[in-house]
Amino acid sequence: MFVPKLYLYTFLGEFVLLYPVYTLLFTDSGLSVAETSSLFVIWSVTGMVLEIPSGAWADAVSRRLLLFLGPLLAGAGFALWVLFPSYWAFALGFVLWGAEGALVSGAFEALAYEELERRGLQGRYAAVMGRAHSIGIAAAASAIALATPVFAVGGYPAVGVASVAACLLCAATALTLPERRPGAVESSTDSGGRYLAVLRAGVAEARTDRNVLEAIVLISVVTAIWGALEEYVPFLAAATGAPRTAVPLLVLAVWVGAAAGGLLAGPARRLSERSFALVLGLAALAMAAGALVPHPAGFVLVAGAFGAFQMAGVVADTRLQERVSGDQRATVTSVAGLGTNVVTLAVYTAYGAGSPFLSHGTTFALLVLPYVVIALWLARERVAPM
Repeated sequence: MFVPKLYLYTFLGEFVLLYPVYTLLFTDSGLSVAETSSLFVIWSVTGMVLEIPSGAWADAVSRRLLLFLGPLLAGAGFALWVLFPSYWAFALGFVLWGAEGALVSGAFEALAYEELERRGLQGRYAAVMGRAHSIGIAAAASAIALATPVFAVGGYPAVGVASVAACLLCAATALTLPERRPGAVESSTDSGGRYLAVLRAGVAEARTDRNVLEAIVLISVVTAIWGALEEYVPFLAAATGAPRTAVPLLVLAVWVGAAAGGLLAGPARRLSERSFALVLGLAALAMAAGALVPHPAGFVLVAGAFGAFQMAGVVADTRLQERVSGDQRATVTSVAGLGTNVVTLAVYTAYGAGSPFLSHGTTFALLVLPYVVIALWLARERVAPM
């Protein structure tokens, strides 16, 4: 029952009905575009600041505890938004939501890998995490579909209650997850000393172990670029000349592609290094070609590329988990999470800076060029098959 519990946790964590309407809540509460943008900055900075410290906390104390606390913080933030709709309530909510992301990041992957390893099933990690990502996409799509009728009936209070309920159920699911490892305790008389030792060991491994560092770089680039570009897919869809009513369908096609990529992560784990590099390079070319086609048909290539990038991100995470040693797995994974956040912010900044001068299609094509660089780098590396 362990793997189904992971899937349930992932589903509930993404089944938040506030997702598609919270920007409307901000607008209806009188926030300007600049104020809303500042909230996104608060959200991102919170996650970046807490990413590595929370990973070390997960290693030193309990990963299950952090997986329990994270959804509670997010639920509290969503409740604040609905009960006290104002800028400072929204800001505090984003701090709590950013903290949730940091607490779960690293702890989830570490608990999943080590529990599978304990059962002799570590070879299934890529397949399990790939399916978990696909389930998360399905949960987000379901939340969007359900949010419309719920919002029509009960407005913001209704979607707020549903979102908080999902967070509470997610936290409850975390308590059912097993955690059998030395040092997995929820209190300790020497917790401070253990925390600092784990933090130093995790950062040192991420910095000095070449194989681990390469995996961190790969995760950061592969995951962040397509994850950031996903936010701009509706703009790209509209730029194809498709009717406004067709834009959601094109966005859905991209989501389907990403979900399919997650399901293919298990078989992709067996690709050789150079085959993996070839997949990345071809996906980048497909993304660029599809984005530059001024017709909705180009989204067939875009959706395929998103699927390949999703698959590659899961495989890269698997490589990292297999290379980490010692008790600092969540800490090292959180270093990768910080790298992902940094690259994501860089993509957002580049997209915004280029938007006055470049079309959406051209911007997409230029921003996937790092995938080609990574593919060439991987193809030149003489390492064992993945």
